[in-house]
Amino acid sequence: MMRTIEILLVIIILTGAFIIASFFAVLPLPRQVSPTNLERLALTTLQALDGDHDLSETIFKPSNDSSWSDLQVALSASLPPNMVYNLTVYEVQPGNTQLYQKTDSISNAQSLGVSTGSSSYLIASSNVTFSFTPEKIGERGGGGTLYILNCSDSNGWWITGYTAQKLAEDLYELLSPYFQSTIMVQNTTQFGEILNGTKISASPYENVSNAVIINTCGEAVPVPSGYYAGAGSQDSYAKYCYILGQRVKEYNWTFASIVGYPLYYVSNTGRFPGSQNTWGIYGMQLVGAAGLNSFLQGLDNQTYSYNNNWITADLAGSVYLSSDAIYCCNYYGIYPSYYQTASRALPSSIAATYHLSIPTYLFNPSGGYLAGAVFKQATSGAFLALGLTRTPDIRLTALGLLAYYRPRLYRSDFTSVGTSRLVILQLGQMGGA
Repeated sequence: MMRTIEILLVIIILTGAFIIASFFAVLPLPRQVSPTNLERLALTTLQALDGDHDLSETIFKPSNDSSWSDLQVALSASLPPNMVYNLTVYEVQPGNTQLYQKTDSISNAQSLGVSTGSSSYLIASSNVTFSFTPEKIGERGGGGTLYILNCSDSNGWWITGYTAQKLAEDLYELLSPYFQSTIMVQNTTQFGEILNGTKISASPYENVSNAVIINTCGEAVPVPSGYYAGAGSQDSYAKYCYILGQRVKEYNWTFASIVGYPLYYVSNTGRFPGSQNTWGIYGMQLVGAAGLNSFLQGLDNQTYSYNNNWITADLAGSVYLSSDAIYCCNYYGIYPSYYQTASRALPSSIAATYHLSIPTYLFNPSGGYLAGAVFKQATSGAFLALGLTRTPDIRLTALGLLAYYRPRLYRSDFTSVGTSRLVILQLGQMGGA
């Protein structure tokens, strides 16, 4: 009996202690136990209001425009009912004056209370065009001249759907901003002058040494009169390709072949008016695989030897841009197709044969072959080869050269008045104990 009384006394004492402690304890408010993250709510609300660019359009309109009323309705509908807000818009000022100038403000309360949170959102006007100034290739060293073979007396091959002259125009538009001097080589006579180391323009920036030469004729290459001997044998045309390779090395040129099997034909409509490539394209003479082999021999300054062995491969499936090429796509704003077909891919083994390094992979290697890459000779000269199928995409040529030279882009400073505004949304919470 005594044991039962003791247990009851203990229960009474503990219960009384709990009741007394609860009476005097100060418990936190529910919103303090699980508070609303006002900063995050403010930012997500601003992002939601600008999801369809409604916020961006409204804040650049006059204060009496009806869109401000629509914005306030949308803002109130986006927030919980116990939330008060103040949305303030500031114009970003250029120069050394006051950085932010208040332009407009909307609110649903005179005071936001003691506890508030806010987020900011920077918006540019839809009328603003951001621009950049590219670095000129050659500014950090010699060279800086781009020669585009726009020869009116040469025909192209493997450039289905285009003419060499049209491709030259497109390349000029794409690449001329990146070079100190861009010169259209209008005929094979001018090309012969360049091969002899002679300038062909009055531009003070023209520099034959360290130049870039783009052959727009695809598998054919313009040949000046006097740059081959004999009665027109393939061997004599291959020797011309050998000399071309020597000139690339001598003048430290980067020679770009835009599509197909490089140097498979030579073209001069004045010299070969009655000759065609068996496909009805006149003014052309067949060189065959010996053209590329001879060019590489000349580039490496090897002794000339006629070699007509076919060295390229027709790759199964598609080839894909390398990660470095994709980076350059985004940096320079040039977006060719991510994948291509390649029926004239060069073997990577030529690097060892002709003392070449490969500083730029435009496409990922496939089975020991390269669909697009820049081959740099050990001492001087480089060769961009795109062994793709038929229709050329000159964006790939531009991308390959820019990935190789890496000219920097200088973004223009944003200094125009009234083109950038800062939106600050400040939130407070009322009631809800």
